[in-house]
Amino acid sequence: MALVLSEDETMLVDSAHGLLDREAPVTSFRALRNSGEELAWDRSLFGKLAENGLVAPNVAEADGGVGMGISAAGLVMEQAGHVLAAAPLLSAAISATLIARAVGEGQGADLLGSVVSGERVIAPALDEAARHDPARLETRAQKSGEGWTLTGAKTAVIDGYDADAYVVSAMADGAPALFLVEKAASGLSVERFAAVDSRNYTKLSLSGTPAKRLGEGDASDAITAGLDTGRALLSAEMLGMADEAFDRTVAYLKERKQFDRIIGTYQGLQHRAARLYSRLDIARGIVLKTLRAIDEGSADATWLASLAKATMTRLARDVMIEAMQMHGGIGVTDDHDVGLFVKRTQAAGELLGDDHFHTERLAAGKWGL
Repeated sequence: MALVLSEDETMLVDSAHGLLDREAPVTSFRALRNSGEELAWDRSLFGKLAENGLVAPNVAEADGGVGMGISAAGLVMEQAGHVLAAAPLLSAAISATLIARAVGEGQGADLLGSVVSGERVIAPALDEAARHDPARLETRAQKSGEGWTLTGAKTAVIDGYDADAYVVSAMADGAPALFLVEKAASGLSVERFAAVDSRNYTKLSLSGTPAKRLGEGDASDAITAGLDTGRALLSAEMLGMADEAFDRTVAYLKERKQFDRIIGTYQGLQHRAARLYSRLDIARGIVLKTLRAIDEGSADATWLASLAKATMTRLARDVMIEAMQMHGGIGVTDDHDVGLFVKRTQAAGELLGDDHFHTERLAAGKWGL
């Protein structure tokens, strides 16, 4: 398992960095937030990302994708984290994994091709509890003629507002299953709710809602794979955010004067920065190893996903606390970009399980739903 980037991956990082730095600087996210736009992401940016093969690059070539794997999706997410890019990249990659694993590689080319091209936004709807608990699955599927109907509710649906369709988990024939629900389906209610990071999350209510089943039999493994993909990609995004906040803080330490002295010359602040630097370097290896393990189909992939998510949730939070403190008074004002990174870190840390959830998952050694 190579923990260095290949030539193709280096080119991908350069491409993603260049496009996002040019088209989606942090100022763009701030402007989008201040505009009150309910969609909370930029359609134009998403289209450009799709044109450059940066939307769900994990989709196999047989399914209309570029076949670069979860590692590639993680590298794109890391670059998106640096600029707080507002685009449904996470939901696209998770939904693509759910669909591909449920129906089998090469069987969902039309559907997955529409995700990769940016033509359709498909959001994963897997959670039902106030806090992440995928084992709690109360939504029920009922056979109805040639199809199915769903009854239940989902919460914290990532990029769910104005999505074109949803991949919904539900119990069918006594086992978890996955279903595709179109936005226009009868009996579907979509409620947007505000979050601290100004992103797009929704609650779904399903009442006899028509749905298409994805695959047959028990979908537990597909759901676990989708969740672990999301956890790994969120870890990569938080790594990008933590890196960016750290770099901005170090730059500030080198220019801010107090009592006629550059504050970065104080040994106490140097030690605090050095500890964060070391932890970020270790975390970078954990995240990349997790992405590689998923691509290789390793049995270690699912516990590594929990390790990465727990590690980055704690580390990103610690980086943001230090960033606020070292920036002093301006670090806690909305006018300063540090606050935007803090808010996104808080929300990303809770999504798909916080550090406490994943520490308990690691301790229990229970890797399925």
